[in-house]
Amino acid sequence: MKELIEHIAKALVDNPDQVEITEIEGEQITVLELKVAKEDLGKVIGKQGRTARAMRTILSAASTKIRKRTVLEILE
Repeated sequence: MKELIEHIAKALVDNPDQVEITEIEGEQITVLELKVAKEDLGKVIGKQGRTARAMRTILSAASTKIRKRTVLEILE
């Protein structure tokens, strides 16, 4: 899951070398914290959060296959 979000985020931003993803695993839920450069934050979130929502939808569909809930948090 981490690689999937990393690949999508790097394709969206101008500074792909500053994309950082931290994975926090629990028993039922895995939290992915996405950190990008300040000037790229808008590109990852998108208009009215559409890009972020789309990334979360893809993540949800992929995590359903492995029967584990994964949550994406975008940090400033």
